[in-house]
Amino acid sequence: MAPSTPDTDALFDSLIPNRRDPVALRKRVETLEIILERSFVIPGINRPVGLDAIAGLVPVVGDVITAVMGAYLIWEARNLGMPKWKIWRMMGNLGVDTALGAIPLVGDAFDFMFRSNTRNLKIIKRHLDKHHPGTLIIDQ
Repeated sequence: MAPSTPDTDALFDSLIPNRRDPVALRKRVETLEIILERSFVIPGINRPVGLDAIAGLVPVVGDVITAVMGAYLIWEARNLGMPKWKIWRMMGNLGVDTALGAIPLVGDAFDFMFRSNTRNLKIIKRHLDKHHPGTLIIDQ
């Protein structure tokens, strides 16, 4: 008798409400991008930073945590049914950010300037605007 495999779709549906709804997905990825890239502004230089740059200051662990959170954006894009070339492009953005961000000191400055999650959010938004126009939000 073969062991039963868990129903991952049911598990994720219970953890993430409206998982396949494009409007809810857009809100989730925009919120995560804000947390990772623009949580607060550094006084004096008026530059927004987020968890990606702050956690990157902690060697190895911080970079791994932010890479996993960035991978969540890619997972959401895959669930949306985005083309593989867009997924690969997003993985490249995250890979560059993770690899160069892991270099001590230089990587911290790189994390401050290169915002892979913002780039990936733009890719997702363009896809949503084209294929799910009902999710379009007009910014004021």
